Amino acid sequence: MEFQLNKNGILILLVAILIYGCKVVPYNVDDSYIYVQNKNRTSSKWEVVWEDHFENSSLDTTKWTKIPPNNADWGRHMTDDPNCYDIKEGKLFLKGIVNSDTLSDPRPFLTGGVYTKQKFAFQYGRIEIHAKLECAQGAWPAMWMLAEKNIYGMYPRNGEIDIMEHLNFDSIIYQTTHSYYTLELKQKTNPPYSSTSRINIGQFNTFGLEWYPDRLVFTLNGDKTFTYPKVKGVDPSQWPYDQPFYILIDQQLGGSWVGKVNQEDLPVQMIIDWVKVYQ
Repeated sequence: MEFQLNKNGILILLVAILIYGCKVVPYNVDDSYIYVQNKNRTSSKWEVVWEDHFENSSLDTTKWTKIPPNNADWGRHMTDDPNCYDIKEGKLFLKGIVNSDTLSDPRPFLTGGVYTKQKFAFQYGRIEIHAKLECAQGAWPAMWMLAEKNIYGMYPRNGEIDIMEHLNFDSIIYQTTHSYYTLELKQKTNPPYSSTSRINIGQFNTFGLEWYPDRLVFTLNGDKTFTYPKVKGVDPSQWPYDQPFYILIDQQLGGSWVGKVNQEDLPVQMIIDWVKVYQ
């Protein structure tokens, strides 16, 4: 009898291992970090495939890189200066500050931002970012996505997905797509490429995107706010969203769109509670 029980136990264990090993995951992984959603998943339940709740005392560098400075409006003040970053109580703080050491760095302002470039990218699925925005004249917090592989050429041919952008003291956010089709061919109404939604600035909100092979569905606090569809019969550059994208989250300052920075309003910060990607 004892031998029979042990044999049954072994059989149950082997069956469990077999079932677990055969579990169907909603994605394939390319290059060890690019999650491509399996086909025919649109009617299936979302499953978390990547997330960060910022529970460590420092930034998880297996997931994120601090965004280096660049010549674009949004990136000219980016830095890895620790004064622009903080993690505490399970939250990531990205800050825009007055530069107190212009001898070492002549830029008047410094800003913090992170991205997942070359560490995590995905194609199709759903992303949600739970965060709180602070306001200042010249503040431009953004959550967005860019193509990981740039298969169509130089920007803007690979597209840009702006999950959320906020300006100054506005009570609205912008949710937008950019591409060669919208920027160079000026096709901004066929279909409409951008929308705005009202938010309560004084609280945490969940900014999101559902990404399908034929449409981008923007969300706010779980509600659908704006859909950008793939359109037939137009220039192919209308839909570069058939390749993996990576995530950027940054507290930007200044630029031609947001306007000049009022340093008396600084520091300003964006507080990120968590980020989740589903497929």
